[in-house]
Amino acid sequence: MGQQAQHTVEVEWVLNHQFLRIHEEDDLAPKSGGPAYEAMAMLGYDNTSERYVLHWMDIYGGRYSETLGYGARNGNEIRFTFEYPDGPFHSTFRWKPDSGQWQWLMESKNKQGQWFEFAGVTLVRSKTK
Repeated sequence: MGQQAQHTVEVEWVLNHQFLRIHEEDDLAPKSGGPAYEAMAMLGYDNTSERYVLHWMDIYGGRYSETLGYGARNGNEIRFTFEYPDGPFHSTFRWKPDSGQWQWLMESKNKQGQWFEFAGVTLVRSKTK
């Protein structure tokens, strides 16, 4: 959202390897004095509908976590669409094999119907692990 951020993201397979749990935490205290961002997401695959599903839960509570994201894989990326109460939202995860990094692009649709970049993130493996 126009500002630099540093988050820690931990990812692990859980529940009999059926879900990838993504835990994201803001490493820096927000300048506004509010709570630091934190989210827990569960990414799975629905064999029946042949699509990915993403349940995103964060500090903003139940209103937004009731909306599941649905996605399809295209090459090295999966784009999820969430139909939130205040409008659609895309979250795209793209694997970059040359650099061994993930790119994570979040896009929102404004009231004029135009998509804009909400946030862009590069996930880099920690040197301590």
